[in-house]
Amino acid sequence: MNKIIDDLNWRYATKKFDDTKKISDKDLETLVEATRLSASSYGLQPYHIFIVENPKIRKQLQPFSWNQSQITEASHLIVFANKETFGEELVDDYLKNVMATRGLKEEAIKGYSDFMKSNLMTLTDDQKDNWTSKQVYLALGNLMTVAAELQIDTCPMEGFEKEKYDQILGLDKKNLSSTVVLAVGYRSKDDDTQHFPKVRYSKEQLFTHI
Repeated sequence: MNKIIDDLNWRYATKKFDDTKKISDKDLETLVEATRLSASSYGLQPYHIFIVENPKIRKQLQPFSWNQSQITEASHLIVFANKETFGEELVDDYLKNVMATRGLKEEAIKGYSDFMKSNLMTLTDDQKDNWTSKQVYLALGNLMTVAAELQIDTCPMEGFEKEKYDQILGLDKKNLSSTVVLAVGYRSKDDDTQHFPKVRYSKEQLFTHI
């Protein structure tokens, strides 16, 4: 079978991590770079990602995470936070990067700028929050796939109190809101979940070819 399929069959939502094993700096950098290269709508990446290693902060977060052990046992805790709202600066900052990276003049990208702004600036704050939070999951999926290729375990988690996370991490002062958390590390041999057969719908049930 194709290696990537083997890797995806190997991965599961790890419930118990081995807290004695840490991700190497090299592998962590690979995960970071893979996440940075993730796709996003218009390429805007309207989010920020926090890599939490500090054990004191993670201990603070645990009670607001249904006391799940992954919060403190995993090698690293990654918090994805979306921009709650935005103005034209989201597009302007991105296009400054486009011009610098590709050596373009402002007039060359003005049409694209107007197009993006016409679509995004008419959204309500609730719609902006909904749209930016969806972009987070593209990056999350990419990180999890690359982690599986590296034989690094992950557990995506939505079971946490976002308001408390935002307060502890200072996100509420940065126009950011915690969206999803990813525990990253290495499975414990005592985690029985790793031995459970993977349950998914068949291709016939899940896909329709038209």
